[in-house]
Amino acid sequence: MDDLEKAILITFDEYGTIDPVLKSQAISYCQQTRETTNVLRICIEHLTYTKYVQVQFWCLQTLYEVLRQRYSSISLEEKSFIRNAIMAMAYYDGSIYNENSVRVLDGPAFIKNKFAQVLVTLVYYEYPSICSSVFIDFLPHLSKGAVVIDMFCRFLNALDDELISLDYPHSPEELAVAGHVKDSMRQQCVPQIVRTWYDIVSLSRNSDPELCASVLDSMRRYISWIDIGLIANDAFVPLLFELILVEGPPEQLRGAAASCILAIVSKRMDAKSKLLLLRSLQISRVFSLVTGDRDSELVSKVASLLTGYAAEVLECSKRLDSEEIKGMSTELLDEILPSVFYVMQNCEMDSAFSVVQFLSSYVSTMKSLSPLKEKQVIHVGQILEVIRVQICYDPDYRDSLDLPDKIGKEEEDRMVEFRKDLFVLLRNVGRVAPDVTQMFIKNSLSSAVVSSSERNVEEVEAALSLFYALGESMSEEGIRTGSGLLRELVPMLLSTKFPCHSNRLVALVYLETVTRYVKFVQENAECIPFVLAAFLDERGIHHSNLNVSRRASYLFMRVVKMMKAKLVPFIETILQRLQDTVTQFTSLDFASRELKSSGSEDGSHIFEAIGLLIGMEEVSPDKQSEYLSSLLTPLCQQVEVLMLDSKRQNQEGPFTKIANIQQIIMAINALSKGFSERLVTASRPAIGAMFKRTLDILLEILVVFPKIEPLRSKVTSFIHRMVDTLGSSVFPYLPKALEQLLAESEPKEMVAFLVLINQLICKFNTMVREILEEIFPIIASRVFHVLPRHAFPSEPGGNTEEIRELQELQKTLYIFLHVMTTHNLSSVFIAPKSRGYLDPIMQLLLYTSCNHKDILLRKSCVQIFVRLIKDWCTRSNGEEKVPGFQNFIIETFATNCCLYSVLDKSFEFRDANTLILFGEIVGSQKIMYEKFGDDFLIHFVSKGLQNAQCPQDLAEQYCQKLQGSDIKALKSFYQSLIERLRCQQNGSFVFR
Repeated sequence: MDDLEKAILITFDEYGTIDPVLKSQAISYCQQTRETTNVLRICIEHLTYTKYVQVQFWCLQTLYEVLRQRYSSISLEEKSFIRNAIMAMAYYDGSIYNENSVRVLDGPAFIKNKFAQVLVTLVYYEYPSICSSVFIDFLPHLSKGAVVIDMFCRFLNALDDELISLDYPHSPEELAVAGHVKDSMRQQCVPQIVRTWYDIVSLSRNSDPELCASVLDSMRRYISWIDIGLIANDAFVPLLFELILVEGPPEQLRGAAASCILAIVSKRMDAKSKLLLLRSLQISRVFSLVTGDRDSELVSKVASLLTGYAAEVLECSKRLDSEEIKGMSTELLDEILPSVFYVMQNCEMDSAFSVVQFLSSYVSTMKSLSPLKEKQVIHVGQILEVIRVQICYDPDYRDSLDLPDKIGKEEEDRMVEFRKDLFVLLRNVGRVAPDVTQMFIKNSLSSAVVSSSERNVEEVEAALSLFYALGESMSEEGIRTGSGLLRELVPMLLSTKFPCHSNRLVALVYLETVTRYVKFVQENAECIPFVLAAFLDERGIHHSNLNVSRRASYLFMRVVKMMKAKLVPFIETILQRLQDTVTQFTSLDFASRELKSSGSEDGSHIFEAIGLLIGMEEVSPDKQSEYLSSLLTPLCQQVEVLMLDSKRQNQEGPFTKIANIQQIIMAINALSKGFSERLVTASRPAIGAMFKRTLDILLEILVVFPKIEPLRSKVTSFIHRMVDTLGSSVFPYLPKALEQLLAESEPKEMVAFLVLINQLICKFNTMVREILEEIFPIIASRVFHVLPRHAFPSEPGGNTEEIRELQELQKTLYIFLHVMTTHNLSSVFIAPKSRGYLDPIMQLLLYTSCNHKDILLRKSCVQIFVRLIKDWCTRSNGEEKVPGFQNFIIETFATNCCLYSVLDKSFEFRDANTLILFGEIVGSQKIMYEKFGDDFLIHFVSKGLQNAQCPQDLAEQYCQKLQGSDIKALKSFYQSLIERLRCQQNGSFVFR
């Protein structure tokens, strides 16, 4: 063993037994050897005698890399030596070996594969210009036996992988070389290679089937670009089919032959010629093979052959116009489709074949046919069966899906994604053959109901999912009127209790499907009791699985929304059936369990549904009061008791009490959604009085639990509801509510408070002026205390939760200021209590309008200034409404926002939002000119444009455009002026 061998063996150490220093030295020694000028000879020499596969691999890898990296700098003599030595090894030539030599071709598979890569590298650089006969010269040596034939196959496979195949990314240079190699091979040696393939397979099929399989695998790769006549002929095709059909050969050989037929089928060619070729193959002779062991390699290969064949026939039929040819393609499809449908339902599909894509393509050919022919109707039924089989869950996951646990959730997510395309296909089928589709679903439901097989759960779920998805292909009118078989299907669905209804997936899809077809129920009142039963019994809200119960509550609320008036006669029944659920929802144990598990508000949908029912004007006033009182009174009493307990104990209470109060507020909030403002304030004030009493009680929560953020949040949400429900009659309750909500000044809570104030302003406009004048100074004080006057920090670590909350507060503040100014409340800014905050607010708005990263916030600030100009710059008796404001606008806002900020290179005109902001800025200049006249114009030109080195003629044009009436022309000119000034100065202005 020489030093190089020792070093290589050390570098390949996998067990960590070598001293790290020694290993580092070995790696360095190998690298130095690799960089020597005679490294290629060193590698060739070692390949002839070393017995260590690690050394062989290192030498071959080095040959491969050095040839690719240094080929152009290698001498002609050295290239000739390397070429001859490599080819001699490939030919198994004894002339370069002695009795103690080692032959590469006798090495393990990974060594031979690496050697094949070296051969391909020579082909890349030398074929056909230097080594023009490399393939022809190889062929005579194949007579030496399996070892050389095997090497030849590996060589061809490597050539395909490394250079020819388009399955791998290649550089433009590599693609050009690949084209040149293929052209040269076609002219020079492909027929001889094909003949050799035939001879080897014919002679060795019995003696060495594994070798023949390797030969066919190589041939398969080349069929796509060689002359198809060399393979698709009376010699080769019968041989391939004989190999497939005869039971004697191993499956590997039979599968390889099937893959070659698939390559012939997939060969790109003229559609008519392709169709004739496909017909000549007589593919029906392999149909029976797919019914064998579905896990076998042969069945998998034949399945891929059949699906590939069908796809090619379909593609040809779409590209041909001749009726005769189309008839041929239809005949071939009719022949193969039953086997293809069988394959889709029973065999593992090749990942390269898309079932949905093929079936969608086939269905699209039927769209122009009306009516469908008998065979096509049969095919539609088979397509529907394929869809049904494909969407079925695996029973092995049943328990995991029913819980669901982590595995079940993953499987459910996977199936939801997997089913999407299949349901699109179903909808397309439903449009092409609606009657066939509906009959199939009816039969699926019927068979699923009576089935007692182990797959009953999965079959029922699949049948219901098909019925649900079908609804998406139907118009609302079609569902409402019950087109087709819906008049049978919907009642059948509603009256059926499946044996497996306790299963979570079955229960969920059942309820979703009932909801999907509720428009049919609206027109067929006899179905209403069945719908109510489905939601109110153990199939829905009373289901044992909490996930199903929650979803049922939500879906029931949706059904009530759609059918409100039709449900009035059933209100008593509904309330009775929901009594236990209502009680449970607000119980201590349930409330804490719900909020601990998920924080879910799904349960409150029951109260929303009840509110929608009892809040209708069709319900008599007495009954309405009775219903509402029976719900609100016990809920409010619970709250009062819980608050009283907390007062007595002088503490805010344990989690369970807090959770219980949260649930009650959510329930009352949801309940109130069914009552309109007109009903509670005008037609039935007694109802309004109940909500007022409730509001009064719930506001006390803010006093008793001032620090419990979840409760404050829920109460705030209820105040929002009452603003919409009680209208202006909510005003007496606002002072107490706002006082308590302002007691806490955390950014997150201030955001919620401002959102509430925005709602009040938008609903009541100037009616809230007095309230705003009281609370605005407090808001301003709190906000300016926590918000930075300029930008937020942008350094690493600046994106903390605290910073994000402050950013949200800032954004909400600007919305608040915008809402105030656009609802005629700008006078609040200059009220005596607020006057001290006017300058900080103006400076904040100015900075934001010029510099904020959020372009939409900048736009809002410009709009605020425009509105303030309109409100405050109308002189009365020669006096300014807000002294100093006009000068601030002319001297500061106009130049900084309208000129310097847009001159900055960060102002990107190609951005759509920036262009909108620019339009607001131009509009503000027009307003300033209308309000201030020459005072604005003279200052803007002399202090602004001239400082920006604007040429006099352009400044004059600006004045003309501003004084004109065409705002679009002004905007266009001003943009071109700004862009010219930017180019002229090649710099940017800073905010002044």
